[in-house]
Amino acid sequence: MFATFVRSILAEPRAPDPPARDWRDWALVGALMVSAVAESVFRTDIPWRPFVTAVALLVMPVLLWRRSHPLLATAIGFGGGAMVLHLPAFVDDVTEVGLNSMVGIVLLPYALYRWASGREALIGTAIVAVPAGLGLATSRTLGDAVGGAAFLAAVFALGAAMRYRAVARQREVQQVRTLERGEIARELHDTVAHHVSAIAIQAQAGRAVAATDPAAAVEALAVIEAEASRTLYEMRTMVGVLRDNDAVDSRPTEYGPQRGVGDLEALTRMSPLVQVRRVGDLAGLPQPVEVAVYRICQEAVTNAIRHARNATTVTVTVRDDDGVVRLRVHDDGETPRLSTTGGYGLLGMGERAKLLGGVCQAGPDPAGGWTVEATLPREVPR
Repeated sequence: MFATFVRSILAEPRAPDPPARDWRDWALVGALMVSAVAESVFRTDIPWRPFVTAVALLVMPVLLWRRSHPLLATAIGFGGGAMVLHLPAFVDDVTEVGLNSMVGIVLLPYALYRWASGREALIGTAIVAVPAGLGLATSRTLGDAVGGAAFLAAVFALGAAMRYRAVARQREVQQVRTLERGEIARELHDTVAHHVSAIAIQAQAGRAVAATDPAAAVEALAVIEAEASRTLYEMRTMVGVLRDNDAVDSRPTEYGPQRGVGDLEALTRMSPLVQVRRVGDLAGLPQPVEVAVYRICQEAVTNAIRHARNATTVTVTVRDDDGVVRLRVHDDGETPRLSTTGGYGLLGMGERAKLLGGVCQAGPDPAGGWTVEATLPREVPR
């Protein structure tokens, strides 16, 4: 168990993205150095005053590198400066050597546990332990020793706690990004697949009637143009959401309303086979439910038109049913439709329903054809 713990510590990488050195770091070091000089001038009871003042002025600037080079800064601050300050204790037998302003070097153990790798933290802890142990051993009272040890341990613990908090926050952000990528993938698939399928169907229809009915072919071309424009608009909107707002050439994204139950009739433009029925009170649905209903119906209709062989009708029914919304998309084409058992379409429909606490099923209908059924709660789970 202990060996596993040590291996996990040694494998810990450095904390990512340490803050760059800024004016506050310079102000901190400047304030500590001014304080050290003032203390040296006004305190006449300090043993080896010129020596300890020089050590303080040489050590304090390493605080500027405590985040970028935490082990090196700790080695200089504690392995060098703090160790040297014990020299008067061995030469003149004095117990308290150093300036009060030297307390600023406690930022080094904090930075060590906050930013260093696991291996660096273990080495740095050993470096800190030597002068700290000597200082505690020469303390006048047991209370001073215990208080000093507790203070140093608290500094280490604070650095570790802040590191853990940052890692947890980073994981939370990564989870949110993963969920957002899934949502974007579903929106992208549903949007592109629907409009491109409509374009392909109208192109086939136009080619079939071009020789005998030019007017119908022109009408098909008009539908193709409208679908292509809509696809381009929705793609630009999605890309606008993903763009970095800090980009030089970025412009504010215009967010259009999401499609919902009231837009289901637009699915009939894909094919004359599509029929839409709405039953019951479907007003006042939360936006996520509205979007899920439309997208599931859209994907189901797209699949039916693309894969249902010899179908004569594709019926879309959405109804309010005692606190839930039920939708059913049925076509009377030939079954089975093996080509729709995989891919992102069915997966996306199931994910949309599951995210809202609902269910979605698709498969051959016992009465013939293919049916997609979904049940979604009217209230969005929190």
